[in-house]
Amino acid sequence: MARDPYQELGVSRTATSDEIRKAFRKLAKENHPDTNPGNAAAEERFKKVSAAFDIVGDADKRKKFDAGLIDNDGRETAQGFPGGGPWGQGPGGGFGQRDARGGFRTETFEGADLGDILGEMFGGGRGGRAGGMGGGFGGFSQRGADTRAKLEIDLVDAIRGGKQRIAFSDGRTIDVTIPKGAQDGQTLRLKGQGAPGRSGPGDAFIEIALKPHPVFRREGDSLVMDLPVTFYDAVLGGKVEAATPDGPVNVSVPKGSNTGTRLRLKGRGLADARGHRGDLFARLVVTLPEGADPALEAFAEEQKSKRPYSPKRRG
Repeated sequence: MARDPYQELGVSRTATSDEIRKAFRKLAKENHPDTNPGNAAAEERFKKVSAAFDIVGDADKRKKFDAGLIDNDGRETAQGFPGGGPWGQGPGGGFGQRDARGGFRTETFEGADLGDILGEMFGGGRGGRAGGMGGGFGGFSQRGADTRAKLEIDLVDAIRGGKQRIAFSDGRTIDVTIPKGAQDGQTLRLKGQGAPGRSGPGDAFIEIALKPHPVFRREGDSLVMDLPVTFYDAVLGGKVEAATPDGPVNVSVPKGSNTGTRLRLKGRGLADARGHRGDLFARLVVTLPEGADPALEAFAEEQKSKRPYSPKRRG
């Protein structure tokens, strides 16, 4: 059997409704699962004080409890106390508290609904979610806690969308649908995939993180990549194949290009929150052939003697 609800809340049996409400608010805030993630002891304490408040925070239930008609768990007892109750209730089992003159003063608990209080404290509303715990608290029907996880995805998957599998600490694995144009830091809500609870499971919140890409670098919604080109294409111009998140494409290298020249590939970058694609910029890197090339060396010697020049140094 549960502990006496007054003791659970740390209040006397003659406490006013405001005193009971204040004690519950303090204990619920200290032990709520959202403020103590992963703390099983705090969650258990939260359940107990919520169950206690469900009894003595409700005028009718408190009246029945003080009259011995329900027990610490809110279940009906086999027999109540006849006439006056054991803790200062009025004649015939009616609820009241003794005043200074030895008489009784009646009291009601207006607005002492458990869901309302948790809604005020944790941003929910009556019958709605309260900081990750479910509504419908009359009888302490608890919704499971929300679960949070981070999922690292490739840049290409963020652009194209698709499915990724994620494993939770409790051993469950689920497939997450990545929307096209997913953003770094974006959070996906998976309804009903959180921790189980008496009135249903909570939700899972998955934060998207983009992994560094071996080819593409991010600059806002744009992407930048290094594109190696041969000495011949740099001098003569020509078509070269360039990688993009959407697959390889051919780009035109202008005659006389140099390392650092940027070619713009429109609409091949990242997607923004509205689905609009940025651009991809290919930075040319002039690359000599591997190994010794006597013919190229002879050509270089000839050009060096005929047309010497000093390369421009960029800041």
